[in-house]
Amino acid sequence: MTDGPIKTWLERDEQVLRLQLARPKANIIDARMIDALSAALDTHVNDQRLLAVVLDAEGPHFSFGASVEEHLPDQCAAMLGKINSLVMQMLEYPVPIVAAVQGQCLGGGLEVACAASLIITAPDSQLGQPEISLAVFAPAASCLLPERLGQARAEMLLLSGKSVDAQRAKRIGLVDEVSESPADAALTWIDENIVGKSASSLRIAVTAARQDYIERIRTRLATVETLYIEKLMRTKDPVEGLNAFLEKRKPIWENDREGANQ
Repeated sequence: MTDGPIKTWLERDEQVLRLQLARPKANIIDARMIDALSAALDTHVNDQRLLAVVLDAEGPHFSFGASVEEHLPDQCAAMLGKINSLVMQMLEYPVPIVAAVQGQCLGGGLEVACAASLIITAPDSQLGQPEISLAVFAPAASCLLPERLGQARAEMLLLSGKSVDAQRAKRIGLVDEVSESPADAALTWIDENIVGKSASSLRIAVTAARQDYIERIRTRLATVETLYIEKLMRTKDPVEGLNAFLEKRKPIWENDREGANQ
């Protein structure tokens, strides 16, 4: 167990790594949280007996999303680089990662969850990508959700900014299971499906199953990151939307296209 923005420990005879977001109630996915998650994953990536990872969160909510302040122009390039690197690290991780979600799972929190192999949610979960309401978009989710849901359903979440509840999320394929205790359900899934397998063969099987998927996401992430920084952030409305959120007021859109056509 460690102090800081996450807690980490091993269980199931040290074959399952537990990662827990530990800054309730919001569990904001900021640079410090991302660094801690990345470091914990890196610490255990070569544990030859490791079979799976469970990612969950303290408090009533999985995560309210990424840090809004860190998406302002002077920090957004660094922030996008960090969260996209974490997404790729999770996709390339050599064992399955199961995200156990409760309460709100929004924005960057949902992007992190979608980088897991499976998502298990509590019945009270609300999942969504509200970024468009601030006149920005979700780069990682723009790449991950079409793969997970298909194009039309992905666009429904990305362009509306609306959340879906746990049962609808399961119906559309966003989550894999709904359980009163998502972390316990994640461990049960691992016990029933992963424990007892050869750890070395499992790693090779994960690579085989994900190779093409990983390359698609890597290419698309680079494209949308450029689109975000070099086109979106050269217009005025994203800064207005982010500042309006921080100032708790209604945004005033200019609908300008300066930079959008460059």
